[in-house]
Amino acid sequence: MKREKSTLQSHVNNSILSPFVKWAGGKRQLLPDIKRRLPTRYGRYIEPFVGGGAVCFALAQSGSLINDKNPALIHTYHTIQQHTEELIATIRILDDGIISGRKEYYYEKRARYNEKLRQSCYDTETAALFIFMNKHCFNGLYRVNRHGAFNVPYNGSIRTSMDEKNIRAIAAFLDSIEITQGDFEIAAERAEAGDFVFFDSPYAPLNPTSFEAYTKEGFERKDHERLASLYRKLTKRGCYCMLTNHNTEFIRTLYDGFHIAVVTARRAINSDASKRTGEEVIICNYETSEEKTK
Repeated sequence: MKREKSTLQSHVNNSILSPFVKWAGGKRQLLPDIKRRLPTRYGRYIEPFVGGGAVCFALAQSGSLINDKNPALIHTYHTIQQHTEELIATIRILDDGIISGRKEYYYEKRARYNEKLRQSCYDTETAALFIFMNKHCFNGLYRVNRHGAFNVPYNGSIRTSMDEKNIRAIAAFLDSIEITQGDFEIAAERAEAGDFVFFDSPYAPLNPTSFEAYTKEGFERKDHERLASLYRKLTKRGCYCMLTNHNTEFIRTLYDGFHIAVVTARRAINSDASKRTGEEVIICNYETSEEKTK
């Protein structure tokens, strides 16, 4: 794909930002592989499945658009952006209580968090609890039951839930970012020719007969097929697209005809340590600089 537009921007690669939460499928470990395959120049950066934001924070491009379907996650991004100091103060109070290491304290706060979710009460405390839960739950896994209640057990940690300097730096960066919550297809619809759309969707299962869910809505086979259709639509529009997922026959078939690179990845949230490494694919609809040099 050779189309460009006159307002293309070079990506920023000197960011010091770090994700404020651990997220299933987070791409911090794959950043070197992803950066090597970025378009040389592009317009707006759009990430419809932002999760922990590792790639967005690494590129740190002003004017970006980030989105996720998870309302609690996106509410936390908005709270960092708009109520930074109040959020930091609330997390400090939560951390003061966990210092004793009492598991009862964690479960009390988990119950409080779930009650706020049940009431659809999204305030500063909800965002603070979201970050607190992430830092003190098993493997930093965000998992809800079929009723939408967070149910991950305590990990025994008494560490602090945040790096205050990083939270403030993220807040300053988010001032220039558009943050939306909803379906990935709606988020990507505004992408124009020359924009760069990075898709880090929920993983397709390694076992093709099952699909795991990190939200009560889940991400099913039909959603992966819908995403592949959108990927082709954006390609025709002239957008630069990159997508990551497990290296499975299902994914390779969906994106047949595009540039598919296989990379080794560590799956830190797997409870079985023997299964914490595997292969992932980075799929681009353009020839990467790495390929051009071969």
